[in-house]
Amino acid sequence: MQRTLSIIKPDATQRNLTGKIIAKLENSGLRVVAQKRVLLTQQQAENFYYIHKDRPFYNDLVNFMISNPVIVQVLEGEDAVNLNRKVMGATNPEEAEEGTIRSEFALSIEANSVHGSDSEENAQKEISFFFSEMEIIK
Repeated sequence: MQRTLSIIKPDATQRNLTGKIIAKLENSGLRVVAQKRVLLTQQQAENFYYIHKDRPFYNDLVNFMISNPVIVQVLEGEDAVNLNRKVMGATNPEEAEEGTIRSEFALSIEANSVHGSDSEENAQKEISFFFSEMEIIK
């Protein structure tokens, strides 16, 4: 079994879409093994998205991610990283396949409702950013 990080972003939590998004994840075969609702500080958001610090959207992304609470989750399943990315859909909701989370719920490229790890290596780093091993229940 593989693990990946999922974040239900501020645009989705503000619109009470948490349950609908989790249902789509679980219906795809992913299992939630850790979850919590957090309001990120500016420092936490800056640290988490540090890889993008030189990109023009970095400040807007940080400000968006601290604007409302988020739900951080550890998802587990067969090929969880790729499966989660498939269920999420393309970053740009206009390019996302029908039935994906972003095609159904995203408002824009920035307010695209969910984040998911892009590789197994990054999943491990991102999971440890938010969770201790004690918080992940099998």
